[in-house]
Amino acid sequence: MRELLADAARTLVPPKGDRHGPLPPLLLTLTLVTGVVDAVSYLALGHVFVANMTGNVVFLGFALAGAAGLSAPASVVSMAAFLTGALAGGRLGTRFAAHRGRLLAVAAGLQAALVAAATVTAAVAHGATAAPARYSLIVLLGLAMGLQNAVARRLGVPDLTTTVLTLTLTGLAADSTPAGGAAPRPGRRVLSVLVMFLGALTGALLLTHAGLAATLGLALLLLVLAGTLTWRLSRRDADWTRPLG
Repeated sequence: MRELLADAARTLVPPKGDRHGPLPPLLLTLTLVTGVVDAVSYLALGHVFVANMTGNVVFLGFALAGAAGLSAPASVVSMAAFLTGALAGGRLGTRFAAHRGRLLAVAAGLQAALVAAATVTAAVAHGATAAPARYSLIVLLGLAMGLQNAVARRLGVPDLTTTVLTLTLTGLAADSTPAGGAAPRPGRRVLSVLVMFLGALTGALLLTHAGLAATLGLALLLLVLAGTLTWRLSRRDADWTRPLG
């Protein structure tokens, strides 16, 4: 337990000279965004995910089999938007390969623009999820989450993919002391799961009590904060901004 808490503290407040600098808490912020956004997509956009592509592949199979409440076109559109966003994220990763701070800052800015467009769309539609608004939101959010996933992958911070928790949960069990493992980064892994849970819970509560635009507004605020902080911190030529060797 002591090691778990110490590792969690190092993740939230990285020690001076840490190879990844402030990236762990910034990526946890993006993990929070993922929980909020997937709450929106699943609960308000017709049982589709814009960040969890494993879920979409399964949903597509269910929908094609005739399962009620699922839409094959929505799953396909979401996956196409996510892949397009991931492609853009890959291009950004190449463009800013020499500076991880600028990569994350620019990506967060682009994400914020996409989520801002989604927020405006939701506000104009007055929270309605009829086909035009629904598919517009799926595309905008899918692009944003594909971009985020690709950039997080390029940054290469262990156990902080920001969108996928299957391997994180597997690692918690498979690498644990009872399993005979060394249990690396237990606090970071637990934090990643808890933050995703908190984002989903907050997103669901806001969606119920404040509406779609307000929920997306929270995701937008988090992205603006993450992008602004990253930009300010990355202006210094610190070791963490350099590419992984």
